[in-house]
Amino acid sequence: MTNTAGTTAATARAGVAVVAGGSGFIGQAVIADLTAQGYQVRTISRAGGDARWGDSAGIQRVIDGSDLLVNLAGKSVNCRYTDANRNEVLRSRVETTRALREAIAASPEPPALWLNASTATIYRYAMGRPQTEADGELGKGFSVDVARAWERELFEGELPNTRRVALRMAIVLGDGPATQMLATLARVGLGGPQRDGRWFFSSNRYRGIAHGTGSAAHPTTATGPDWHDSRGRQRFSWIHTDDVLRAMWHIRDTPALDGVINLSSPNPRDNTTLMRSLRRIVKMPVGLTAHRWMLEPAMFVLRTEPELVLKSRWVLPERLVESGFEFRWPELEPALRNILKR
Repeated sequence: MTNTAGTTAATARAGVAVVAGGSGFIGQAVIADLTAQGYQVRTISRAGGDARWGDSAGIQRVIDGSDLLVNLAGKSVNCRYTDANRNEVLRSRVETTRALREAIAASPEPPALWLNASTATIYRYAMGRPQTEADGELGKGFSVDVARAWERELFEGELPNTRRVALRMAIVLGDGPATQMLATLARVGLGGPQRDGRWFFSSNRYRGIAHGTGSAAHPTTATGPDWHDSRGRQRFSWIHTDDVLRAMWHIRDTPALDGVINLSSPNPRDNTTLMRSLRRIVKMPVGLTAHRWMLEPAMFVLRTEPELVLKSRWVLPERLVESGFEFRWPELEPALRNILKR
């Protein structure tokens, strides 16, 4: 029997895995896959599970004696960047990661591996060249500052018995809000390229956000985002849910991999190609081009942000490829067809 990520009964293993923040579509897939592999899965969440956030003794009890920790906790960024939401997006990532780090440090039997979610949005707006772990340049603004603080908390201090990995995920194609929104745009005839440009009103929603002390106490920018004349050619870096899971287990089984790892298809495309593929799949011949002045009010109604489709994310999984990882879904259109068929 083969599960979603391609793990078979022959590779099943006994052990204890802890999944923190597993209520989202990626978390649910991780829990199902670990269970299929034979792990005893323990969970940490706001709503209950085996431990709740804020219960430090309970979190340590759950983590102690485990083999693997996967942390996906954090408020969804599929929201408007109001001050309240901005603060919660940051807090929910940093404080949960700190709680796990402190529990591991106090554990007599800490997990050998800690996989912590991060985001490929940490890199700058990139049109000229791809961003890898070795030579990628970090960007500025709200999403970048959140990612910096998140990773800083992960790698803080000494955990000599636990290997730590930050999973810099590109946009994950699966049963999540990003894929659903893009497919809906295509189905209703709005599946043309999304083009950045000037917006009539200034906005500080994307301004940087401070956290910590020293240089971390200063946001990277005090203003909103720069606009780019992208002409719909902003890069779209992505990864299929199956390959997210398979990459996690490849990292688990490759002890030399630690630090930051890009989780992204080796074949990023651009926004125009993305929307053309979606139109073919949903059989919609018409796709109106959406300029920023159209996207801003539309995203306001949808209670999300245009950054999802307007930022040029050009990310390559250099360390995964060099370590021998092979993608099941390396090309965009077959990956989209598989996801939407589900």
